[in-house]
Amino acid sequence: MHNSDKNDLTKKSMNKFHPFTQSIDSIALPKLFTYPFQYTPHPLCVKAAEELQAYLKTKKEWQTELQKGKMFGVLLVRNEVGEIGYLAAFSGILAGRNLQDYFVPPVYDVQDPTGYFYIEEKAISAINQQIDLRQKDSSYLALKLRLSTEKQEAKQALEEMKAYIQKAKEKREKLRQQPLSPEQTAALIRKSQFQKAELKRQKQFWEERLSRLQTEIDTFEEGIERLKTERKTRSAALQQWLFKQFQMLNAYGEKQDLCTLFKDTAQGAPPAGAGECAAPKLLQFAYQLHLEPLAMAEFWWGDSPKNEIRRHGCYYPACKGKCEPILKHMLQGLSVEENPLLRELQQEKDLEIVYEDDALVVVNKPVGMLSVPGKLDVDSVYQRMKRRYPEATGPMIVHRLDMATSGLLLIAKTKEAHQNLQAQFKNRIVQKRYVALLSEVLAEEEGKILLPLRPDPEDRPRQVVDRIHGKTAITHYQVIGRGKEGTRVFFYPQTGRTHQLRVHAAHPSGLNAPIIGDELYGKKAERLYLHAEYIAFHHPISGQWIEVEKKADF
Repeated sequence: MHNSDKNDLTKKSMNKFHPFTQSIDSIALPKLFTYPFQYTPHPLCVKAAEELQAYLKTKKEWQTELQKGKMFGVLLVRNEVGEIGYLAAFSGILAGRNLQDYFVPPVYDVQDPTGYFYIEEKAISAINQQIDLRQKDSSYLALKLRLSTEKQEAKQALEEMKAYIQKAKEKREKLRQQPLSPEQTAALIRKSQFQKAELKRQKQFWEERLSRLQTEIDTFEEGIERLKTERKTRSAALQQWLFKQFQMLNAYGEKQDLCTLFKDTAQGAPPAGAGECAAPKLLQFAYQLHLEPLAMAEFWWGDSPKNEIRRHGCYYPACKGKCEPILKHMLQGLSVEENPLLRELQQEKDLEIVYEDDALVVVNKPVGMLSVPGKLDVDSVYQRMKRRYPEATGPMIVHRLDMATSGLLLIAKTKEAHQNLQAQFKNRIVQKRYVALLSEVLAEEEGKILLPLRPDPEDRPRQVVDRIHGKTAITHYQVIGRGKEGTRVFFYPQTGRTHQLRVHAAHPSGLNAPIIGDELYGKKAERLYLHAEYIAFHHPISGQWIEVEKKADF
C-alpha cells in the first residue's frame, strides 16, 4: 500500500474506530476469534451492538428504510496503541450510499463517480436506453402493426379465394356428370387451371408483400440485438472486472480476489453481492488499518424479509453461500474458535432404546446427535445402529430428525422392513407428534399452517418460504399450555420437509413465534425446545398398529 493510500485510510478511520462509551474493564477479552458460522456473541460484541443500535435510533432520516430490515455487524478490535474498540458495518448499501459516517467503507466502492465501474455502468445504462428507444420507435411499432394487420388480410383474402375455387370446382364436377362436347370439357379444364394459377399468384403477391415488411422489421431488430449482445458482453466483463477488484486480505497480509476464492465452489463463480456483507467489510478495513480483530457478531435490524426469517435484534451467523469462501481465507492467520457444532457432535451421548423387536427399533435421539453422519465423520444414530446390529440389511434409517431436535427415531433392521416403513411415510400413514416451547404467547387454540418451503442455496441449511417454487408443507398445531415466557404446543406434521416445524413456528405468516432455542430462526438458548414424543405406524411384518411415546424432559 502506498503511503498516500495509507494516509487516506488513516484519515477515514478517525470516525470508524469507536471506543466504548462505558467502562469494559470488568469484561474479559475473548481468547479466540469468533467462528463466524456458529457462535454465541461475546459480551463485548453485544455491548458494541447495543451502542450501534442506539446510534441507529438517532438517525431519523433512516427509519423508514431501517424498518424494512438490514443486517449489521460489529467487529471488536485492538488498535496499534492497545486501545479496545469496535468497527461497525452494514450489508449492501444504506440510505442509497456505500459510504456513511460511523461505518467502515466497502471493499470496493462501485458508487465512486471517478471509478471505472461507475463509468462503464453508465455506458451500459446508455445502451439500455438506446434499446428502449429503438423498441419504442414509432416507425418500428408501425411496421409491426402493419405486418400483423396484413397477415390477417392475407389470410382472409386467400381463404376467400380458396372457398370461391372450391365452389367453382364443385360446380364443374356437376357439369361433368352431363354429356359435354370436347370444347366444353376443354373450357372447364382451362377455367380450373386459371383459378389455380390465380391462387398461386395471390400467394406469391402476399408472400412478397409480407416479406418486404418483415425485412424492414428485421433491420430494426438486428440493430436492437446487436445492442443487446454488446450489453451482455460488457455487463459480463464488468462483473468479472469487479470481482477482481475485491482483493480480500487475511491476517497474514495475503490477498485473493473473489474469482479465485469461489473457483472451487459448487457454483464456480462468485454470487451477486459477494464481498458486500458486513463481515468481509469489517475484516478488510481492520487489516488495512492494522487493527487486531478480536471477535465479531452480526444482527438483523427491522422487519423480517418476505421469504426468509430474520427477527429484529437477533444475532445471526455469516451466510455460507456468499461469505464462507471469503471468510475461510480472511480468517487465516487468526486464532479462531473451533466450530461449536463439531465440538458438540464429538461428545459421547447415550442412545436410549424405547422399543425393539426383530424387524425394527425405536430410539430416543438426544439433542446434538446427527441422524446420519453426513459430510462429517462424527457420531450419529446410523453409526451407533450399524455397530449394534452388524447383521442388519438395508439403509436402516427410515426418517430423520434435525441434530438439534430430540425424540423418537424409527430404525429398520431389514431391507424389507425399511421399504415397508418408508412407503408408510410416503403415503402419510405414519402419525407423529412433537412437543415444542414457543417464544410467544399464542392467541389461538389450534390451527393449520400451509407454507411451502425450499432450501436457501446461499445459506444452507436455512429454509425459506417460497409460494412459487417451494414444496408443500403442512403442519397442524394444538396449544397445550401458556406461560409468561411463551406457549407449549403439540405439532402434528403432515409432511416432512427440512426444518418444517421450525419455519412454520417462526415465520410471520405462520405462528410468528420461534421455538425457544432456535438459533437459525429465533434466539439461541441452552437447547432447541423441540421433541418428537410420539410415533405410530403399522408393523412392517405383522401389520399391527404400533404406538410409541417418549415424553420430553422439558
